[in-house]
Amino acid sequence: MLSLLIPVLLAAGASGCGQPVYSPNARVVNGEDAVPHSWPWQISLQYEKDGEFRHTCGGSLIAPQWVMTAAHCISKSRKYKVVLGEYDMSKEDGSEQHIPINEGDLFVHPRWISICAACGNDIALLKLSRPAELNDDVELACLPPAGEILPNEYPCYISGWGRLYTNGPLPDKLQQAVLPVVDNEHCNQKDWWGGVIRQSMICAGGDIRAGCNGDSGGPLNCQATDGKWYVHGIASFVSALGCNALKKPTVFTRVSDFDAWIQETITKN
Repeated sequence: MLSLLIPVLLAAGASGCGQPVYSPNARVVNGEDAVPHSWPWQISLQYEKDGEFRHTCGGSLIAPQWVMTAAHCISKSRKYKVVLGEYDMSKEDGSEQHIPINEGDLFVHPRWISICAACGNDIALLKLSRPAELNDDVELACLPPAGEILPNEYPCYISGWGRLYTNGPLPDKLQQAVLPVVDNEHCNQKDWWGGVIRQSMICAGGDIRAGCNGDSGGPLNCQATDGKWYVHGIASFVSALGCNALKKPTVFTRVSDFDAWIQETITKN
């Protein structure tokens, strides 16, 4: 059954995954307004409360009917929808697609432990109730090859609508910031994360730029030599000291470690 997914993924690649029509520039913390729709696979995951939907996490559109986000973003007791083609939360500009998630279509990694983010496996897949309409504002993310590990200081971008600083406000416009990869050898140094970081995680940043609350589940976007952008990470957790604590890089789930689970989940559902 697993082999049946390969043509699907190849078709996604042929349709131009990871190639935004609107090129990104070089708030996430100490970030900048993104160019509208320059991260066209970025989604807003929203949950219903008191009759209104509210942004809770980011995510990435990886197939027309599938979104990838963080497991810690998901509660089976909540009702969710995904907003694609979003940029400015304060207004509707006609590019948005609001797609509900049906009950039972939330797939959290089976080894995720909700009280232990540092235990890893912080990944979930959401099946949309209908396929997204792909266009200039809504495109598919490319996923990296299984097992791929980026070198230290590889330049990547985080994007999201998370808080602009610890306990700060949420932005209306999608933010982005350059976060260089910190390899696990550096990230696990005693005065950094001190051995917490597993092989299945990526560290990035660690100075004045970082992810923050609300960025969770969103992508770590890294451009390859083929010119395409690949989602190498899913924003997972930051230090209790604050979103941009020195020597405490933002920690992401390493997508390339979960290739088999992603393919199996999509194939079976």
